Amino acid sequence: MRRPGELRDFLRSRRARVSPGDVGLPWRADGRRVAGLRREELALAAGVSVDYYTRMEQGRVGNVSDQVLHAVAGVLRLTSEEFRHLRELLNDGPEAPEEPARAPIRARAALRMMLDVLDPVPALLVTEVLDIVAINRMGVVLLDDFEAMPRAERNEIRWVFLDPKAREVFADWEAIATECTAWLRGALGRAGNDPRPQELVDELLARSADFARHWADHRVTYCTYGVKQIRHPEVGTVTLNWESFAPTADPDLYLVVYTPATGSPSEDKMTALAESRRGERPHPGFHGCGRRLDR
Repeated sequence: MRRPGELRDFLRSRRARVSPGDVGLPWRADGRRVAGLRREELALAAGVSVDYYTRMEQGRVGNVSDQVLHAVAGVLRLTSEEFRHLRELLNDGPEAPEEPARAPIRARAALRMMLDVLDPVPALLVTEVLDIVAINRMGVVLLDDFEAMPRAERNEIRWVFLDPKAREVFADWEAIATECTAWLRGALGRAGNDPRPQELVDELLARSADFARHWADHRVTYCTYGVKQIRHPEVGTVTLNWESFAPTADPDLYLVVYTPATGSPSEDKMTALAESRRGERPHPGFHGCGRRLDR
């Protein structure tokens, strides 16, 4: 178990959401020392021993059977994403040997050229923890010039919480912050020996009270699509669908594309924005095939 603290805190937070009455156990609100279910109450409702559940919550058991996982998840009323996160935290196998430091993930030239071809559709390539590897011209116009930032700052989650511009760009900043935090928690569950997710969590906990507030909710998501409202000084607020795709040959990367609904006012605004930038020369960092952020 590589992250027993994360497992313990996650299960405690989920127990706090459920009362004994929710699972058919008698209880009185007076005199309870903890919010939600106690460990012994959860064990009783799930049909496992208190000792086993206690060791499970502390990360002191081996792989947990699907039967027990489903029983605990049912009592805690976990969503499908929370259930997946719990399984990953519990059943990540024996401690793997230390790995050498990973080199920065780089985008193949063909992927960077694809970003250029997609322009004026905003698009970018990101890693599992939303480190930005490459971005096309309209992505820069819509969001920010990530290439101008130091390498350590080229991360969308970090940008959302630590760069004041993100609050100007995202009309629904609070929703975006919730989504980013929940995605990072899922990435942490899948991290294995990769230190990058934990490093990002540690930095944001130290530097952002807003991130600490969201992190304490223990939400988790694996959603790879959605809707964002983005403000732009030239055209105002646009509502854009975003979709992410994992290239088959590059499973460590996600292609994220932003598109407005056909026939919508946002489509008209995005068309106008693209027209206003038609004669704009690419930044030297484009190299003819998208902005390369892997230097």
